[in-house]
Amino acid sequence: LLALSLRHQPQSQPTLFEKIANLSQAWSTKAATESPSTSTHPRLGLVVGATDPQALSKVRQAAGPNVWILAPGVGAQGGDLDAACFAGLNEHGSGMLIPVSRGISRAADPALEAKRLKEGINEARKNVLAAQSTRSEAGQDGGGIARYQKEFLEFSLSEGVLKFGSFVLKSGRTSPYFFNAGLFSSGGALHKLGKAYAAAIMASDQLVDENGKVIFDVVFGPAYKGISLGALVCAALYSEYGVDTGFAYNRKEAKDHGEGGILVGASMVEKRVLIVDDVITAGTAIRESFDLLTKIKATPVGVSIALDRAEKRSLEDPLSAVQAVARDLAIPVVSIVALPQLQEYLRQSPDYDESVLKLVSDYRSQYGV
Repeated sequence: LLALSLRHQPQSQPTLFEKIANLSQAWSTKAATESPSTSTHPRLGLVVGATDPQALSKVRQAAGPNVWILAPGVGAQGGDLDAACFAGLNEHGSGMLIPVSRGISRAADPALEAKRLKEGINEARKNVLAAQSTRSEAGQDGGGIARYQKEFLEFSLSEGVLKFGSFVLKSGRTSPYFFNAGLFSSGGALHKLGKAYAAAIMASDQLVDENGKVIFDVVFGPAYKGISLGALVCAALYSEYGVDTGFAYNRKEAKDHGEGGILVGASMVEKRVLIVDDVITAGTAIRESFDLLTKIKATPVGVSIALDRAEKRSLEDPLSAVQAVARDLAIPVVSIVALPQLQEYLRQSPDYDESVLKLVSDYRSQYGV
């Protein structure tokens, strides 16, 4: 095993430990060639502290998936097990050795502590594999539609939330499809909806950092629809990916008794906040939420929605409502699906003839961004 040294270098240059990690594969291959045996290479492992997930992530990227990493620091030294696993495990959920000595030997019940750590490691591996699977699926199901997006469209159609036909919108346009999130009205549908939001969030490199950690501390659901959606998203992030965030929402009118005020749930003061809603039509609700959050010294870092219609606000305005919100508020807007995925779903589905695809394609050609 080769211990890696951390030292400060200009940010534009690879660090010393990244250079060594890059060389590890070549050194292992050379060792195997010059000293053949029955063992498989790579024979060289790397030591990176679990207390520095950012370094772990960089080493994993530099060394590749096959090099084993010994990552001490979980337990007495304060290393975060989940963060270390997200940063250092390879795509198969392996490639890391996590030694814990003092944390076990000095525990009141060493056997129980060892069992707890083993279960924690296995749970972290499961969460890493689930998150990596979701992110790798994005764009892998042919034509830019991920599996979770296809499943979302299928169950939206089965619930009557998404319909094809002729629908006059508030804008006056006649749309070949209509989406009504209010029809997600059963336990099973809501469960699937929460999972779809969570999958879209974990698949987004705008809402998840290079260590696989979400960039927000609290999920905020603006009244009214956003309240239930925010709760679903929080629950799904935890159940599917082991991501535990706070949840908060607002009232339309301030409460004058009890705890009072218009905000309920986790404190958002000086916290990073993700706003959750169903769709963005004009962007008014999102802008109001943004202003509300900044006034209490919270930091909005993104918006998560179910459907992005991806169409121009007017024929004179080249931006969609979603693009305008992202531009004006300088935060990303991540949707489960957008009009291009709907079009691709129709292209692949045997359940709809070409006339439906043509209507949607023509609509996108006329109004799409």
